[in-house]
Amino acid sequence: MTRRRPARRRPGRAAAPGGEGASPTPIRFGTSGWRGVLADEVTEARMRIAAWAVGRWLLEQGPRPRVLVAHDTRFLGARLAEAASNALEACGVRVVPLRSPLPTPVAAHAVRRRRADAALIVTASHNAPEFQGLKLLTRQGAAAPASVTRRVERLAAEALVGVPPPATRRDSPRRRAVDALPAYLDALGRIVDPGPVRRARVGVVYDALHGAGAGVLDVALGRLGARVAVLRADPDPRFGGGAPDPVPERLGELRRRVRAGRGVRLGVATDGDADRFAVVDADGRLLSETQALALLLDHLARTGRVRRGVALSIATGSLVERVAEAHGLPVLRLPIGFKHLAAALQEGRADVAGEESGGFALAALGHDKDGILAACLVTELAARLRRPLRERLGELERRHGRSRCGRAAVPADEATSARLASLQRTPPARIDGARVRRVERLDGLRLGFDDGFLMLRASGTEPVARVYAEAPHARALARRLQVGRRLLGARRVDVSHRSG
Repeated sequence: MTRRRPARRRPGRAAAPGGEGASPTPIRFGTSGWRGVLADEVTEARMRIAAWAVGRWLLEQGPRPRVLVAHDTRFLGARLAEAASNALEACGVRVVPLRSPLPTPVAAHAVRRRRADAALIVTASHNAPEFQGLKLLTRQGAAAPASVTRRVERLAAEALVGVPPPATRRDSPRRRAVDALPAYLDALGRIVDPGPVRRARVGVVYDALHGAGAGVLDVALGRLGARVAVLRADPDPRFGGGAPDPVPERLGELRRRVRAGRGVRLGVATDGDADRFAVVDADGRLLSETQALALLLDHLARTGRVRRGVALSIATGSLVERVAEAHGLPVLRLPIGFKHLAAALQEGRADVAGEESGGFALAALGHDKDGILAACLVTELAARLRRPLRERLGELERRHGRSRCGRAAVPADEATSARLASLQRTPPARIDGARVRRVERLDGLRLGFDDGFLMLRASGTEPVARVYAEAPHARALARRLQVGRRLLGARRVDVSHRSG
């Protein structure tokens, strides 16, 4: 009888905890959590490992930690949240499930209000439908800093190479879900002034993009007294066939609906887990992130709600900075990733934080980005003005100078990474005829000019390289983005910018 040789295991592969196969790919937390393609990098087994690693880190901080667990509208969100909960409980962590689908800002508020030690949200935010992931919030209600995620990654790596976590329960205990929404809405109502909204009878069209913001932002706007119409409110794991990202190509219907309306009106949109936002003015034009942030900051400063300063990502346009300085507010420029801005809020160095990709936070409500709060404050501003937002924006630009900002995504490969590394080592002295005045390597490579900047960096959440740019007008912006793309050697580029 011929003996069959045992199957050879591929180098680097290991059996996953619970008896399932696991990919040797490390679990890595990027600028805003761990993300990957569902059923490839993100599986039920690997979700258990990630949650177990979080639990082990929490137990290093103290006994019997308590963790909130939630999920958004993505495919298998509830099942993966259950797997994470089981893994946490298996290593001695108390789990409090939050009634879901739930926006990340609501979970972030619940962490602080309930004095939990952390929160896990199963979400891939604005990424394409095939992605899933996990966000880790600390007890401050903000994304975990790199010092924490590095430790979690090391603990996860141990499990991936053969040091398994404790066995998880096949039949999970019944847990009573907590409704975190009422407390959040009450806190939001103490921040935003409903009086102007009711008096102006503002009409708001809200595009939820099939995400977790549906049933939350529209309710909040209704409480303020706005007349609300909602688009794409039904939970759809496919997000209507595109990424739940409020970029121009996804907001055509929102723009048409706003343009066709009457009276004081605007449009708002949020991404998959409602931590990012976008604004459409009364004429149906989409504001850029820089324009929306500049309007918000000016409004908050005029109404006395910001005093300590503003934290901005390094890729945010300069109009926001100039508005802040005009109000006598100090400005902090920090690396991309809202966790850096959140730290400035937690430390009391800033009251407001904003970034180039639609993130905004106000310390009076929370430390993490909150698209729901931002949309409500923009509605309050529109009600006070009783005229299109662009009229106030025009006043700001006449006073502080025009700024057009945008970004593009280039598919990342070894050649792209090599070009970026080379440019960082030896940056050019001139770009497209403009002299490089400043070179910054705080996060990737940022080349400063007299009239804007060009920035190149590897994405921390997607397999792409990012190109960010600022210029005085739309045509110059498009050209600068094209130059950035060529520097990275790309033949095709996914441009996703709002030139205003």
